[in-house]
Amino acid sequence: MTDTRLILAVPKGRILDELLPVLSKCGIEPEAAFSDPKSRLLRFETNIPNLDIIRVRAFDVATFTAFGAAHMGVVGSDVIDEFEYSELYAPVDLKIGGCRLSLAVPDTHINKAMGYVSHVRVATKYPNLTRKHFARQGIQAECIKLNGAMEIAPALGLADHIVDLVSTGSTLKANGLTETDKIVDISAHFVVNRSALKTRPEELHHWIKTFRASTKSSH
Repeated sequence: MTDTRLILAVPKGRILDELLPVLSKCGIEPEAAFSDPKSRLLRFETNIPNLDIIRVRAFDVATFTAFGAAHMGVVGSDVIDEFEYSELYAPVDLKIGGCRLSLAVPDTHINKAMGYVSHVRVATKYPNLTRKHFARQGIQAECIKLNGAMEIAPALGLADHIVDLVSTGSTLKANGLTETDKIVDISAHFVVNRSALKTRPEELHHWIKTFRASTKSSH
């Protein structure tokens, strides 16, 4: 780090809307540009003199924090489990951003037994979690990494199955897919960089306690 300001990494998209009230409970107010859809800034000052926020893709929150570019962050447990970064410490379940990581197949294949299958091709953003899920059943998973539009992969012959985040299931249904296995439930966690926790323990333990207290006041 080139300065002494703490960096909090937060994810764009789905989790951010639920995170804003949590930040407010923690006493963190980002500068006005943070809420301006026209702003192209990625780093924002806050009302706290030594705290800045960066807003990046959810997967990148984990990477920025694990490698020390950010001292702390908010990221889904799906990303934490997928990367398994040793430098990432996740002390607080914020109980927001709830969904599940699930296996889905085309409706036309719903009755096809998996018992005799030894190899499957799966389109997913989560190759590590997917391989582990199938390995537990003695099945080898060939994972095709996609960052979006997973639901269309089976119809185009790219994969037999998909593994993706599911909330209501309406997107699966609209694309002729059925959820067959829930791999894991997911929620957003407050994470910190382990090295930063050793070098700046007072500040980071303060924020761990603050974020933990915000979950108790809201549930």
